[in-house]
Amino acid sequence: MTRLFYDFPLTVGTSIDLPKDIARHIMVLRLSTGDGITFFNGKGGEYQARIVGAERQLIRAEIVSFSQREIELPYRITLAQGIPEAGKMDWIIEKAVELGVQEIIPVATRRSVVRLNADRIEKRLSRWQSIVVSASQQCGRNRLLNIARPVDFGDCIQTFSGLPTVMFSPRAHESLASWTTRQAPHDIVLLIGPEGGFSPEEEELARQNGVIFLSMGPRILRTETAGLAAVSAINAFWEQSH
Repeated sequence: MTRLFYDFPLTVGTSIDLPKDIARHIMVLRLSTGDGITFFNGKGGEYQARIVGAERQLIRAEIVSFSQREIELPYRITLAQGIPEAGKMDWIIEKAVELGVQEIIPVATRRSVVRLNADRIEKRLSRWQSIVVSASQQCGRNRLLNIARPVDFGDCIQTFSGLPTVMFSPRAHESLASWTTRQAPHDIVLLIGPEGGFSPEEEELARQNGVIFLSMGPRILRTETAGLAAVSAINAFWEQSH
């Protein structure tokens, strides 16, 4: 059944005239009167609806029932991602939604290639949010991943005081696999560097703030691979144990 995000309070038993963008999408899909749709508004759960009227660009749907269905992880993963170039960040966000990440914090680091001014930040945030919605519609999540405003590395580190935070380094003495198997599932922050990695000064600042250094093996992973590989590995261990 078609799943669509509708950012509006929904009530079972009511009929709604769908906004133009959603109506246009339904017409592209060639849905017609009597066809079913699933709506979610990002607040949890989903609504089953059916089309009860379709005239030109006006489409009306009746909300038939509500389900508490959720597929969120039982622990919260935050991905603090060093800002890469635009195409890579788009891909990271899409896949992070699919893997169950709850929040992405874009981090400006010393070696970040991309520098965002105020105008570019607003445009990127808007684009990133649309990617979150699209990926959520596809993968079945009823709660939207949160994308924070970009922050500097130093401010980011201070934010996570007291919360288990992991940085990956080929010089670490323990592997992610070994560490994860010794931990009960819990909320976690993953710090991922940009294309050039974290600088020595940033790594030292992380150490001073209690960040856990782990290895993901002998191979150097690209920025668009590292975080997603780490999330997948953590889920493989922790979802089995939950």
